[in-house]
Order: sequence, then structure tokens, then C-alpha cells
Amino acid sequence: MGIAKFNVEYKKILDSFLLKTPGVVSGKMFGYPAYYINKKLFACLYENGVGIKIPEDKANELIGKKGIVHFQPLGRAKMREWIQINRERSEDYLKDQEIFDFSIKFVSSLASKKN
Repeated sequence: MGIAKFNVEYKKILDSFLLKTPGVVSGKMFGYPAYYINKKLFACLYENGVGIKIPEDKANELIGKKGIVHFQPLGRAKMREWIQINRERSEDYLKDQEIFDFSIKFVSSLASKKN
């Protein structure tokens, strides 16, 4: 696998609000910067966007809105519970905080169901 390509400016913006959330930690996924809650992945930078895990029905609702597409990392098939948000400017991700918060709650609930 080659060097992971992602926008460093996107990471700075995401760090500025995601890492203030209790329990959220940064890490890596396949060489890309990623964010975890309760040791479970909920978001990762990937090339020109950010992949985010949300329930399938919410993903279907959001896909097709400006800058939101299916998440297909490394050429894989579309992932049912994942979207990719592509923004032109780093600060535009600040407008997506509600989606990130939704993801954190969703992934937290999955982790607690397994315990």
C-alpha cells in the first residue's frame, strides 16, 4: 500500500472539535488519521474527504446532498453504514458537527450493546 493521501487542513479542523468530545481519541486506520469512541472507529480522513459511520437509514437520507457520497475506501464496495463528506474548504466541516455528533452517539450505542 502506498502513502495515505489526505488533507492535513481537514485534520486540523476535525481535531479542533472532535477531540474536545469526552472519550474521543485520534488514531489511524489503514494509515489514515481516524477518530475512535470507546475503541470503535467512527470517522476517518480519506483522500479528499472524511468517512463517517452512521445508521444505514441516515446514510441513505444524506447521500446525494451536496458533497455527500457513499464511502468506498481503497476501491471497496459501498459501505451501508458509512458516508463520505467532501468539502471544498476545511472550515466547511464545522457545519457538519451535527453529523459527527450523531456518529459518535451511534457508534457508542453499538459498543454498549456488545458489552
